[in-house]
Amino acid sequence: MKTMINMPKVKIGVVGVSRDCFPIELTRKRLAALMKECAKLRLDVVAARQIIESERDALAAAAEMKAKGVNALVIYLGNFGPEGPTTIFVKNMGLPFMLVGAAEERRAGLVADRGDALCGMLNVCLNTGLRNLRGYLPPMPIGLPAEVAQKIADFVPVARVLLGLRSLKAITFGPRPQDFYACNAPIKPLYNLGIEVMENSELDLFELFKAAASRRREIEAVAKDMAKELGAGNRHPEKLRQLAQFEVALMSFFEQNLGASQFGVFANKCWPAFEKAFGFVPCYVNSRLAQRGIPVACEVDIYGAVSEYMCQLASDCPATLLDVNNTVPPDLEIEDLKGARREDLFMGFHCGNTAICCLSGACMKYQLIMHRLMEPGKKPNITCGTLEGTIRPGPVTIFRLQATPDGAGVMSYVAQGHVLDADPSSFGSIGVFAIRDFARFYRYVLLEKQFPHHTAVGFSHAGRPLFDALRVLGVADVNTPRPAGQPYPSENPF
Repeated sequence: MKTMINMPKVKIGVVGVSRDCFPIELTRKRLAALMKECAKLRLDVVAARQIIESERDALAAAAEMKAKGVNALVIYLGNFGPEGPTTIFVKNMGLPFMLVGAAEERRAGLVADRGDALCGMLNVCLNTGLRNLRGYLPPMPIGLPAEVAQKIADFVPVARVLLGLRSLKAITFGPRPQDFYACNAPIKPLYNLGIEVMENSELDLFELFKAAASRRREIEAVAKDMAKELGAGNRHPEKLRQLAQFEVALMSFFEQNLGASQFGVFANKCWPAFEKAFGFVPCYVNSRLAQRGIPVACEVDIYGAVSEYMCQLASDCPATLLDVNNTVPPDLEIEDLKGARREDLFMGFHCGNTAICCLSGACMKYQLIMHRLMEPGKKPNITCGTLEGTIRPGPVTIFRLQATPDGAGVMSYVAQGHVLDADPSSFGSIGVFAIRDFARFYRYVLLEKQFPHHTAVGFSHAGRPLFDALRVLGVADVNTPRPAGQPYPSENPF
């Protein structure tokens, strides 16, 4: 798999705090032990030399951490800690932060070396709330050095999601198609999350495509790379140069238009007018950009693109966007359902936007549904350019961040499961998904709350960092599957 770009690299600053009526050496000693455990896990962390006891210390620690280039924080209560200076430091830094504290190590230290971090954590959480600061708290934030180091490791993907979103631009081309109003995208909730939006027309995209034709060397290099990547799966070599020109156009626009943002995603109109103007479908290019860390959502689905990006950040691997598409016939043989029932299975499908590293048997083909509409009875031409294949079996997370139906806020769902080792016996980028209790989840969450047909797919179990990041972002309506015996609010109990 090619190295992904377009992602923040998390560098964590660990800052010890100490209440002035506790020995400061207790925090220093415990912080040193914690850093040794972080080194064992090869975490990219740096400890502040300045221990925070006072407001002056808070300012000094902030200057030190800024000089060391950290972009996320771990506040470590080596003892009770001073909640005022601690929260002043956090507010001054303005970075994603995590709160953890030191557990008592041994019985012999319960007089001279007792740190009282359980009590201190209550105070610092109260004070972060008073200052409208929202940090990450692990399930149990107090622990011994090895335990806290693992909690910091768990914080890394959460911080990556938070950092990525706060410097993200969603670039769109084209209005949403009439039959896909479900991909609605009220802008204010995106702004509330720190995401910029740059909307463009299909004509803008067409002009970019035409202007890129003069960049012959770049186009030839991309076309050559495409041929190498596809190998025997290159069913339409005559389309490579056009597709390469389109990729060059998109990447050039991306590089020149991030502006004040560091990272970006696309949400592009891809049919039905696209094919007649450009002469191909853009799916294969979309898959290539996704593999590089730049999701391209179909059908101008802005929230879908953001959801893909969040999956990518949480899992540290390419994500995709699929339709929750069709049921699995009872005669399709599957040996291992991974704990799900047949009624909980569905096929995730899209035309061909999934990264090639996530597919088996990948081939560049033509889009069957579009061909029926645009070229009935003819040899495929303008409908060529999809990347088709079976999604590789393994753990997955389905995820969606979406504006509420009234456009006033955001809601989300997240569920973990598996792509099964089964032949979907169909077309497109497609796989058989098994998620425990999905049938009820589909009925009482996806349908009841009016989520769109697109779901982002991360190729690992990334539910924990996604859920935690949503909570830090202040998303209150986060939905997960409920097991049998735990009814949904609107589910008939009889």
